[in-house]
Amino acid sequence: MTDLKAVLDSIHKELAPRIGEGKVADYIPELAKVDANQFGLSVVTVDGKAYNVGHADVPFSIQSISKVFMLTLALGKVGEGLWKRVGREPSGSAFNSIVQLEHEQGIPRNPFINAGAIAVTDVVMAGHAPREAIGELLRFVRYLADDESVTIDDRVARSETQTGYRNFALANFMRSYRNLDHPVDHVLGVYFHQCALSMTCEQLAKAGLFLAARGSNPMTGHSVVSPKRARRINALMLTCGHYDGSGDFAYHVGLPGKSGVGGGIFAVAPGIASIAVWSPGLNKVGNSQLGAVALEMLAARTGWSVFGD
Repeated sequence: MTDLKAVLDSIHKELAPRIGEGKVADYIPELAKVDANQFGLSVVTVDGKAYNVGHADVPFSIQSISKVFMLTLALGKVGEGLWKRVGREPSGSAFNSIVQLEHEQGIPRNPFINAGAIAVTDVVMAGHAPREAIGELLRFVRYLADDESVTIDDRVARSETQTGYRNFALANFMRSYRNLDHPVDHVLGVYFHQCALSMTCEQLAKAGLFLAARGSNPMTGHSVVSPKRARRINALMLTCGHYDGSGDFAYHVGLPGKSGVGGGIFAVAPGIASIAVWSPGLNKVGNSQLGAVALEMLAARTGWSVFGD
């Protein structure tokens, strides 16, 4: 059995001189204020044990990692019918590309690019006022993490609302193709709040543990999704979870994962553990520079990979 604490300590020690590498997301003013000199890593095993190093107890803006939880809610509401509204293929384009959306007539390529996530949010909103949909997501994530202290950072949500012109364009474009049922400002109000979820590495790893444990939360014993659905969400994270850096992440890390421009990456070692890493400095495709390196080191030292030992 791998000594996980020793592995995490060695990764932290080796990366310590590099903490601060990359460029924080400056197009969202509140994220531009985040100190880049932070690094946290948390691993929660399927038997419920948590291993942490660095700033694993500091809350950060999970941003696009929230799309995993919204996708889970949407699949719970409409099942496979969701795929009439959004595809399942890698994009190969930037996460906020409008060119691809026009070419494919308002059907986003996958649920993790911005347009796809906005369509997923629209599905979750069915029968709800925007405030109720935000509340449903927050309750769900708190339930998964078994932690009532998970919050939404209203300053980040406001900051995104004031600067999210490209997302307004994507949403209006989909509305013109009748792929949004609700008013654009309502859908984006929910979307910006979901992206402003604030969690620590340990909270995030615990919230995603059901994807490592065949759809059940081993800490509570509750079933969240079926084993088949957990496998399929993991498959989408592997192929689409890092935008146009997804192939590179699969090659180097070999685990399903989802990144966010807040500097977080959530990853799953099926049957073994869930992992959350955070370092705010991003690489050129918008993924945590040090976070990706840490996950590659973790996968190499533990032998965790969906492609074999």
